Amino acid sequence: DLLQYRDLLWLLVRRDFVAQYKQTILGPLWFLLLPLLMAVVFTVVFSRLARIPTEGVPPLLFNLCGTMAWGYFAGCMGNVAATFVANAGLFSKVYFPRLIVPLSVVLSKLMAFAVQLVLFLSFFLYYKFGTEAGARIHPNAAVLLLPLLLLQSAAVALGIGFWVSALTAKYRDFAFIMPFCTQIWMFLTPVFYPSSIVPARWQILVALNPMAGIMESYRYAFFGVGTVAPGYLAISVGVAVLLLVTGLLAFNRAERTFVDTI
Repeated sequence: DLLQYRDLLWLLVRRDFVAQYKQTILGPLWFLLLPLLMAVVFTVVFSRLARIPTEGVPPLLFNLCGTMAWGYFAGCMGNVAATFVANAGLFSKVYFPRLIVPLSVVLSKLMAFAVQLVLFLSFFLYYKFGTEAGARIHPNAAVLLLPLLLLQSAAVALGIGFWVSALTAKYRDFAFIMPFCTQIWMFLTPVFYPSSIVPARWQILVALNPMAGIMESYRYAFFGVGTVAPGYLAISVGVAVLLLVTGLLAFNRAERTFVDTI
């Protein structure tokens, strides 16, 4: 069914990407400005005022990498979680595989991620070859695993999004609590701080956070720093697969009856 409706999938991808900042003055520039502004705020608050270490990496570059990776995940998860509520009118009138909508979100956010990756690489090249801090930045072959990191991020986002979408179809409370939980999750994930500052007794909790291993892998690939333990990565992948499979089952079950309850 997904292959049969692939034209609709690409139509929805284009719609999501183009319509997000349509009728704005800056237009697509917001894809660049928002992560940059967030990275600047993290740098001022956490790196300058709170003195949180960045393992020798320039704070702005460190935080820009974190906001880029987290932004893709959070954007996918939030939009997938609203699948049934946001598309109730469309779903009740026309038949097509409901999974097309979450997949279109993942692909449209991937396009936004590509734009932000260009911004990050511009700063990366400046710091690497234009400043003294470049001697402390050591990219390595792990950067070739970036597609796998994106795939794992998408799996976690889809898994959580599927669950919340299924629950929101019946209980609208989850639509209100979702943004709050996302913010809390961000602070519990090493987005603007390295996981090495977490006390040893809490490291197992870091390992159970599927996004923690992804964030550390990004930094290891681009900067040569970070806590990347094979055991922790295996746990992260396992949790991601579990979330995706169980979330998909919950989503498929909810789509049969959501029209009666939404």
